[in-house]
Amino acid sequence: MATVGTGAATMTVMKPEIADLAVPEGDWSTGEILDGQSYFIEGVDLDSGTVLLDELVFRDGTFQSVNCQTYCDFGWSNYRTKVLDDVIHFTATTQCPDAPHTVVWYGTVTEGQMQLAGTWTTRRWYWNHQIRFSAEGSTTPPLDPNVTG
Repeated sequence: MATVGTGAATMTVMKPEIADLAVPEGDWSTGEILDGQSYFIEGVDLDSGTVLLDELVFRDGTFQSVNCQTYCDFGWSNYRTKVLDDVIHFTATTQCPDAPHTVVWYGTVTEGQMQLAGTWTTRRWYWNHQIRFSAEGSTTPPLDPNVTG
């Protein structure tokens, strides 16, 4: 919030706060269950309808989105897991080191199939912006349309 004033006239400028994706509470553990796996996901920006394609990689207790890495060098981030009724739940919060982008991921994996929700939030002193997304995918890479067989 900033307040600017001279004499009797005062103007206040406040940017509205945007909450990141709310991840369910629970007995989360340091990630390792998904280590060595990659999931190829297809999702959608819930507000614009834009299709989102990505590869999510899990390695040594860390997580990386290939698209986020390309966009802003997010690097590897720790992930957490819990297992409920044979369903693996995972979450990760990733941050761009060079810009005010935070992505919160929450997903479930059942028999190699992933369901995912997330928010990409950009916070600047003068505005906030958020992309809400959902996706699904599996460990099977997509078919390359340029390969005939």
